Amino acid sequence: MAEGFTRTTAGYVAVFEPEEVQLLTKLFEDVALTLEPEAAQHEDEFARLLGIKADAAAPTDTAVLRMLPVASDDPEVADEFRKFTELGLREQKMRALTQASMDVHSGRVVLNQEKARVWAGALNDVRLTLGTRLNLKTDEDSARLEKLYSDPESVEDIEGYMALLYNFTTWLQETLMSSMLESLDLAENDANR
Repeated sequence: MAEGFTRTTAGYVAVFEPEEVQLLTKLFEDVALTLEPEAAQHEDEFARLLGIKADAAAPTDTAVLRMLPVASDDPEVADEFRKFTELGLREQKMRALTQASMDVHSGRVVLNQEKARVWAGALNDVRLTLGTRLNLKTDEDSARLEKLYSDPESVEDIEGYMALLYNFTTWLQETLMSSMLESLDLAENDANR
């Protein structure tokens, strides 16, 4: 069974069983694939090189829309923002997911501060994707899932399996964030001395 992230002198450390390594690798890769931008038929290659998306329409995939939300209630402002930021955000998220996928292969993950932020983002994108696919909208929905699907033996369908994955990645992200907050608290205490 996985050992969640803990703060050590080497960095933030977590240990995974081979099955968990496979599972996390697949999740990171699948979400990165989901973020892959669709090629436009008449795409301006120069604009793409500059990171400008000619078509400023919001993604139709609800999970991608959750990861790349509408930035404003004003449609013109939202489209303009998306036009200049979406490709860069997609690439940044895909790099983070790819990095996390590579890091987990050894089964023992040791993260410095920078990689911990990358992992936090990657885990968040996996959770957003799973949560969207499970139609989670409130904290109560998440709490219900945690109660219903905390035991792998209780899984009988795809929704149950996705809920287990959601609960696992939530726990993993919580251990990482708690460890990072602990480091901040220690650094703040040291600074106040």
